[in-house]
Amino acid sequence: NIANQIAVIAIVAIGMTMVIIAGGIDLSVGSLIAFSAVLVSVWIRDFAGGTEATAAGMIGCAVAAMLLCGLAGGFSGLMVTRFGIPPFIVTLGMMLVGSGLAYTMAEGQSVSAMPDSFVWLGRGADLLGLPNAVVLMFVLYAVAHLVMSQMRLGRYIYAVGGNREAAVLSGVPAGRVIA
Repeated sequence: NIANQIAVIAIVAIGMTMVIIAGGIDLSVGSLIAFSAVLVSVWIRDFAGGTEATAAGMIGCAVAAMLLCGLAGGFSGLMVTRFGIPPFIVTLGMMLVGSGLAYTMAEGQSVSAMPDSFVWLGRGADLLGLPNAVVLMFVLYAVAHLVMSQMRLGRYIYAVGGNREAAVLSGVPAGRVIA
């Protein structure tokens, strides 16, 4: 039960760990999660059929919301790397934008009329009785471990976080790693 309650925070911690190791900070993560959740919910309710939405419609809405929030994160990275704005300032601004858009789109209310199958990832328990969110958390932690210990990107993240100037002189594309 405890693992199920912290699964979302633990999944976010994967990305935040990489950001912190690289020497950065991102304050906008929580607000962009809220914005993404509202986007998916509103789009499923309004465009994918509401309680009668198909799996393809729900997946399409979820992918579109993730892409939109990914673009917001990419914009933040661009502001930090190309224009030299401190990450604290950029992500603080994006945090306010994300939370404001989420509140505006939801009109300050809970978004309802979701199909039962939509809550499967968060409430289902299909593998050995483990909640699906916990299984997803374990899978993502395994992938993050492989990235950070076995792949070039992981080495680059550690290098940039340890000493950005030395990493650049060693041929690490620090701007791309941070963005």
